[in-house]
Amino acid sequence: MSMRRRTFLKQTGMITLGLSLAEKAALAAGTGALVASAPAGGPGVQPASAPGGGTYANKLPKWKGFNLLDFFSPDPSDSRNPTTEEHFKWMRDWGFDFVRIPIAYPHYLAFDGDRDITAGEVNNVSTAMIEKIQGLVAMAHKYGMHVCLNLHRAPGYCINAGWHEPFNLWKDQAAQDAFCWHWNMWAKLYKSASPQKISFDLLNEPAMREDMNDQHANSWPLPGDVYRKVVKAASDAIRKENPHALIIADGNGVGNLVVPELIDLGIAQSCRGYFPHAISHYKAPWANKDPEHLPTPVWPGKVGNQDLNRGMLENYYKPWIELMQKGVGVHCGEAGCWKKTPHPVFIAWFTDVVDILSSHQIGLALWNFIGDFGILDPGREDVAYEDWHGHKLDRKLLELLKKY
Repeated sequence: MSMRRRTFLKQTGMITLGLSLAEKAALAAGTGALVASAPAGGPGVQPASAPGGGTYANKLPKWKGFNLLDFFSPDPSDSRNPTTEEHFKWMRDWGFDFVRIPIAYPHYLAFDGDRDITAGEVNNVSTAMIEKIQGLVAMAHKYGMHVCLNLHRAPGYCINAGWHEPFNLWKDQAAQDAFCWHWNMWAKLYKSASPQKISFDLLNEPAMREDMNDQHANSWPLPGDVYRKVVKAASDAIRKENPHALIIADGNGVGNLVVPELIDLGIAQSCRGYFPHAISHYKAPWANKDPEHLPTPVWPGKVGNQDLNRGMLENYYKPWIELMQKGVGVHCGEAGCWKKTPHPVFIAWFTDVVDILSSHQIGLALWNFIGDFGILDPGREDVAYEDWHGHKLDRKLLELLKKY
C-alpha cells in the first residue's frame, strides 16, 4: 500500500538507520584485514594533521558538525525545525565546521504528492525549491561550514519506505539514469565550488531490499559489483561538470560496511556511529518490531545476550581505520542516540564512539541539531537542560562534542 506525503512521517517515524544482519557482518569484518590497496580518497582535499604534527592517513579533514533536516521529508510542507542564520552562528561559535544536508528528492520536485509518482516525473524539479536548498548552502558557507549534500531518498531507493518509488535503483536502468541526472544537476549548480566548501554524498545507507516500498521487508548488503556500477555512473555524471568534485559513498549494509569495490574510484567513504543499535535505537518505534519489550541498555555491560563494551566498538571500526590508512578518506556522516536511551548510558557509550573516531582523525556529524537525536530540544526526560535562547540545550552532549 502506498503512503502519501501527508502520512509519511506518522507511519515511518524518522529514519531506519541499521540492520542487525549488517551490524553482525561489520563486527565480523573487524576481525579480518582489508586486502585491497587504495589511491587518494578524493581530489582536492588536503590530508588532516596528525596529533603532534605531520600528515595523517585520512584524506578528509576531521569535520565535526550536524545533519540538518530541512529537506529530509518528501513532503515540502514538513518544515522540521528549519535552520536559521542564528543556528549557524551558534554552530560556528561552538567550534563546528560541517553540516550534512540529507535531501529527499521529491522535496524539490514540481509534484503535489496526492498520488504515486511515475517514472516519467522524477526529474521534474521545482526551481523555487532548488533555490531554497541553495539558500541554506549559502548560509552555511557564510558561517564557514563545509556542506555535504546527500540524497537521502534517491529515485528508486531510500532506507525508509513511505514514499512509493516507481522503480528499483539497484535493478532498473531507468532509476539509475534518473539518479545520475539528479547528481549531474547538482554538479552543474556547484561546478565552480571548491571541494573545501562542498561535497556530494551520493546515497544514504544503501542496502538491498526485497520490496523497495515495504519498510519491514528483508534487507541485506548489496552485491559489491551492483553498488559499484551505480556509484561509478553517478560519480562520472558529477565529474563531467566538476572534475575536482569531492564525492562520498556511504558504507554498504546501511552504512556499516567498508566497500572494497569502490576503492579505485578515488572517492571517500562514510561510516556510521550507531553501533550497537541496542544502545542507539533503544525503543525507537521505526527500528524495533516490539519497542516496549527491550532489555534496558547499559554501557559497558550485558544487554540481553550481548556483552557491550569498547572492545566491540574498536572491532567494528577496525575495517574503516584500515581503509583510511590505505589512502581512502573516511568520515562518519551520521552518529547519535535516540532519546529513550538513559542519558548516562548514552554519554558513556558516545564518549567511546567519539574517542575512537577522533583518535584516528575521523570526524563525525550528529543526527541531528534540533530534535530527538540533537543537542537542542531532544525530548529526553532525564537531562538537566540549560535554557539556550528558548531552546533546551543538552550541555553534557555539547561539551562532549567540543572536547574532541
